[in-house]
Amino acid sequence: MSDSIKNRYEFILLFDVKNGNPNGDPDGGNLPRIDPETGHGITTDVCLKRKVRNYVDLVKEDKSPYNIYVKEKGILSERRKPAYEAVGEENDTSIKISKARAWMCKNFFDVRSFGAVMSTKENNCGQVRGPVQFAFAQSIDPVVPLEASITRMAVETRKEADAQGGDNRTMGRKTYIPYGLYRVHGFISAPLAQQTGFSEDDLQLLWDALINMFDHDRSAARGEMNAQKLVVFKHDSELGNSPAQKLFDLVQINKNCGDLPPRSFSDYTVSVAKAPDGITLLEML
Repeated sequence: MSDSIKNRYEFILLFDVKNGNPNGDPDGGNLPRIDPETGHGITTDVCLKRKVRNYVDLVKEDKSPYNIYVKEKGILSERRKPAYEAVGEENDTSIKISKARAWMCKNFFDVRSFGAVMSTKENNCGQVRGPVQFAFAQSIDPVVPLEASITRMAVETRKEADAQGGDNRTMGRKTYIPYGLYRVHGFISAPLAQQTGFSEDDLQLLWDALINMFDHDRSAARGEMNAQKLVVFKHDSELGNSPAQKLFDLVQINKNCGDLPPRSFSDYTVSVAKAPDGITLLEML
């Protein structure tokens, strides 16, 4: 692997959803997450990190140093077990935990990227604060959550069929929004990257994941989801050359379809202003 990154980064990812549910709320009947005060759609950071993990797992096939710690249906204590086996005998508990934590960072992409809390009783590997963090994504305009009735022409058991008198149709509901363009802000800390070993190779893999992750996450529930634009701000130093919010303000998104509700990315105009001194602006998508 290459050396740890030496520059601070911020980034903006624009992605959209058409006739789908980008992030259902389990406390709300799996309806799309909505800010109740504004009506804007919400997608959590956890949801987006899951998609990045799945993409890396698909591309790298769960092989070191790109293993994924938080895998779907994974058992975390078993994922940490090889770290303790690699460390071997060590009488000093704190040293053993430190070595195990370093091993986890070295071998697991998501640990050295996003961090992890691994300070449990079984195979304690301590805690890692990751250099890569996401805010919640929010839609540019308010979205309208809808429900569509659907029919299944079969039942699960003979008992259900008999109870329905041979009519095997069952009814259900599907939740979606007609269209939403979402904006998410991301942050990458160079000092934390040096602590976890997050490298230039890891950084390129992260960009690839943000651009391509929706193409490998298709499902009937999500409709059409696509990454539409990725704007990256690279600082000339480790600690940064400009406040993050001033950089985010350089990217403005305006609706251009008049009073009609937006139904595609082309219904918006994205403008990116010139970056200040000390900042390299990269439009990767």
